[in-house]
Amino acid sequence: MLSNIGFPGLILILVIALIIFGPNKLPQIGRAVGKSMREFKNATNGITDEIKKEFKEDDKDQKKD
Repeated sequence: MLSNIGFPGLILILVIALIIFGPNKLPQIGRAVGKSMREFKNATNGITDEIKKEFKEDDKDQKKD
């Protein structure tokens, strides 16, 4: 769904956000969204690392048998 937006659609969304929130509030919202995305990425990387670690431990256990 989001892949069909395109560049003109993004500009329209940004203009509407600017009108609704105003120029003073928009940078704060952008920082909050960026921080949230960064925290989500770190959390998913942590989970992925744990799963990979478990698979490596299982492989080592199976090779011992």
